[in-house]
Amino acid sequence: MTPFESLAQRSATGRNARKNAPRSAHAGIGKVDRDPVRLLRESSRGRVEALVPLRYGRMLESPFTFYRGSAIIQAHDLAATANSGFHFQICGDCHLMNFGGFATPERALVFDINDFDETAVGPWEWDLKRLAASLYIAVRHLGHGDKLADEVVAHCVQSYQHWTARYSDMSPLELWYELITFARLEEISPTEDARQRIRNSIARASRRTHETILPKLANRRDDIWQIRDVPPTVFHVHGKSTLFTHEDDWLGLGDWRTLMAPIYKHYLKSLGTVRRTLLDHFSMHDMAFKVVGVGSVGTRCLILLMVDQHEKPLFIQFKEASTSVVTRYFKAPGPKHQGQRVVDGQRLMQGASDPFLGWTTGPFGRAIYGRQLRDMKISATLELFAKDTFRQYAGMCGWVLARAHAKAGGLATEVAAYLGNGDQMSEALVAYSRAYADQVEKDYEVFRAACRSGRLEARTDADMAADFVA
Repeated sequence: MTPFESLAQRSATGRNARKNAPRSAHAGIGKVDRDPVRLLRESSRGRVEALVPLRYGRMLESPFTFYRGSAIIQAHDLAATANSGFHFQICGDCHLMNFGGFATPERALVFDINDFDETAVGPWEWDLKRLAASLYIAVRHLGHGDKLADEVVAHCVQSYQHWTARYSDMSPLELWYELITFARLEEISPTEDARQRIRNSIARASRRTHETILPKLANRRDDIWQIRDVPPTVFHVHGKSTLFTHEDDWLGLGDWRTLMAPIYKHYLKSLGTVRRTLLDHFSMHDMAFKVVGVGSVGTRCLILLMVDQHEKPLFIQFKEASTSVVTRYFKAPGPKHQGQRVVDGQRLMQGASDPFLGWTTGPFGRAIYGRQLRDMKISATLELFAKDTFRQYAGMCGWVLARAHAKAGGLATEVAAYLGNGDQMSEALVAYSRAYADQVEKDYEVFRAACRSGRLEARTDADMAADFVA
């Protein structure tokens, strides 16, 4: 057995990494001499063809929604930026809307990263830079100005720096038990207004359960619950409102049970005996396609409605997992199965994960992962943020990211030493975020021009929904 390095040796390794990657070098935004439209087309390959225009339509809403849907562009750019050489599991799409609240298996409400479609081994700086730039773009988009954006990004990076240093003093087991709960956030909130906002969030989350969303998504006919078609966002793959074409291999399977049977069978194997036994108490009632998010529009995403003998529902979401944008531009070992990649990354990085998180292979070899749909899940409403709220939220995101990296990577000591105690990293990332926000606005204009010229087809939700009005 190889002896462990001392904490002093590990700290020295972190400080020495500054020689090859000075902290000031992180102000550079990378190689941006590329065609954003070509990269977007590349990331749209393999998606449901009729939904790709909806993806672009949602991205057209603002530079911020464009940024959310274009992780591949920033990954390309980050490949040419400085990194300290410490590589471990990262989120890969760490923008501020991929943080939020959800329930642990013990029903505590936690604040954590909640999207891992792009997770992979990579430089930890990529996550911090994507988060910082997203904060800058959001603050600017909502009209708060660059001065506040500078402050918000600095606060986020300083929070990441502070908590990474704190976590460097914790053992791996202590890190494994570390949870950032809403109850904990309420206790440390500085003002009554902030505490009340957290209490309101807890109340809102408690109403977002399977039982409350059942009547919103489905109707009961005889003894069977059936999901309502609301195209283009919800539709039955083999129904009259399908957006699948006759050439699609899934449509050729004929009915939803034939499609779901192999997905569910392999999914159960990934859960373990206890979770499989629990799911034995539920029967399948219906399955439909559900469009989600901005960047995920067009990827295959199914919701399975199951009901137990007490008429209590359970929605399982099965989502296609394709190659991570991180591994397109940073080569590192990882699982060959893309669904397993997502599940392993999520379990490594989250403080607590969905008890029904598992992976599977669908018909014709597509990699898929499964989890509950919207179990007490809530996200931030940026439009309602005051300036102080933005600062507080940025600090929370920096804290969560520091915890996720410390747990997943086991290198908090090295990263903390690399960051140091000064403002070098926060100043560099403020400069990075400001410059990258400018670049995103330029890319957004190229994207808009491509949509106007017909190079790309973009359609809104309302426009596509009108196609189905009798």
